[in-house]
Amino acid sequence: MITEIPPRSGTAFRLARGDSLRVIDPEGGQVSDMLAFLADDPREALSNGRTFDYEETIRLTTGHRLWSNRSRPMLEIVEDSVGTHDFLLTPCSEATFRHFYPDKPVHRGCFGNLAEALAPFAVAADAIPTAFNIFMNVPVAPDGKIRVEPPTTRPGDFIRLRALADLIVGLTACSAYDSCGGSFKPIHYAIEPGGGDG
Repeated sequence: MITEIPPRSGTAFRLARGDSLRVIDPEGGQVSDMLAFLADDPREALSNGRTFDYEETIRLTTGHRLWSNRSRPMLEIVEDSVGTHDFLLTPCSEATFRHFYPDKPVHRGCFGNLAEALAPFAVAADAIPTAFNIFMNVPVAPDGKIRVEPPTTRPGDFIRLRALADLIVGLTACSAYDSCGGSFKPIHYAIEPGGGDG
């Protein structure tokens, strides 16, 4: 069953070990911030630093694993129709909007949406780490300069991740102007028992 995350909102749910999460961009050009925490102890969370270290790349796609702050593999990317994601930038927040978009209304962003969605799972706002920003397009120049460009996704593009432990997952339809090319669109997701086949 496919579930829709409305534009500029977020959700959280449990994902059992062995099950897969398929995140879909139904219209193209949208980003989804994803967090994961160990279900039995939410102090263990996705870590971009551990992931970059152990996977030896910042370009994560099919075959790579996402690691926790305690050096445990939490998710494996088993299928990826896009191949462009970001694990450098934190979820957009009210401060992000004040900093980058001073002429636009302040929005609580993905950070606020994730904090609200994760609160029932005993995950405090201060425990929210850098998100795995699915479909986000953040080129890194030779001099180290980064920029945010619109996603390259087309309608129906997706990524499938298999849970390697029992997890709590937070997921958004991103709220920042640059991340989604200035337009706000939904994100779809599906939980597929045992890994799923499409």
